[in-house]
Amino acid sequence: MRVLFYVGDKQWSGSARAMLAAARGLAGRGHQVTLACCGGSLLEGAARANEIETIAVNATANPVSGAFDLRRVLAERFVEVALVGSERDHLIVASAMRFAERGAVLRRLAASRELELQAGGKLALRLAAAGLIVSTDRELREARAPGWTIPAAVVPLGVDPSQYDGVEPATWHEMGVPPQAMIIACNYDPSGRYRMGVVFRTLALLAPRHLNVHAVVFGPGAADDDLRMHAAALGVTSIVSFLGDSDDSRRVMRAAHAGWVVSGSDAGAFACLDFMALRVPVIAERSPLTQQYVADGITGILLAPGDASYTASSVTRFLMDGDRRIAMGNAGRTRTQRDFSQTAMIDGFERAVTAAGDRTKWTIR
Repeated sequence: MRVLFYVGDKQWSGSARAMLAAARGLAGRGHQVTLACCGGSLLEGAARANEIETIAVNATANPVSGAFDLRRVLAERFVEVALVGSERDHLIVASAMRFAERGAVLRRLAASRELELQAGGKLALRLAAAGLIVSTDRELREARAPGWTIPAAVVPLGVDPSQYDGVEPATWHEMGVPPQAMIIACNYDPSGRYRMGVVFRTLALLAPRHLNVHAVVFGPGAADDDLRMHAAALGVTSIVSFLGDSDDSRRVMRAAHAGWVVSGSDAGAFACLDFMALRVPVIAERSPLTQQYVADGITGILLAPGDASYTASSVTRFLMDGDRRIAMGNAGRTRTQRDFSQTAMIDGFERAVTAAGDRTKWTIR
């Protein structure tokens, strides 16, 4: 199958990670894969490092010019199926497919995101045959997707735990953490600003009783001044390190005694899986997303949303029981191997692409 992955956002994200993993996996199975992404982006560098054919796109181009430029790529490579992750990208690729008079588009919906079609998305559905990809059966049941000519597919996220075995922990000096500190690694992105506030309030309650606790915040936006000001207002600046968007977040995760997942959507899902693959027990606010990946009381603890006093008592019991944390970490590793393997994710993408490659479904009524 000749497959194009189109990512028009220059910023690295959990969604970009999912697309890269899918492209790498399908290429490894003999599919002809091309990744269209922004020149100079982290995604382009990672794709080239994995020997995936890439082409540069302009993130600021309007949909018309973007589609016109892409039309030649589709024709030259005889692309049959394209995968996208946003409404803007869907419109660009569907328009190019219409110009090229061939192919189908699969739009992947980020984990736990609701499908809200605006004018551009509705137009895209009239331009080229399209199908929807979601991460869970629950999202499939909740998706309201009239107008899609290709049946929706469930493609679970997954990781390869064996790729984490050689990860060395970041040093105390690298993380700005005192020696012998009890480290809580917090995976952050801007969608988790409210949840990060709960972390800060919890630390403020923990600090008087647990002087050695220290949080390390990493991820997109983790070094923003607003976040630092929030920590200062609650008096926890001395026990929080802000690392920003780390080049290798897995080293920070490996060094932690617990991982607190603050980010949302794909980034949050992958954070849960990364911590578990590294044998680090997970702390997270209870939500449909975290309940999908974290087995409460087995691979980590899920907290009632927004209740800092309850959270502080739960986290205190969790941190004080070292044997329990180790057992949860080991259970998390087993869970990723059994329920969230990268092989299962690639199988799902391959099934979706194969179904979309059926030319009888390419007709738009």
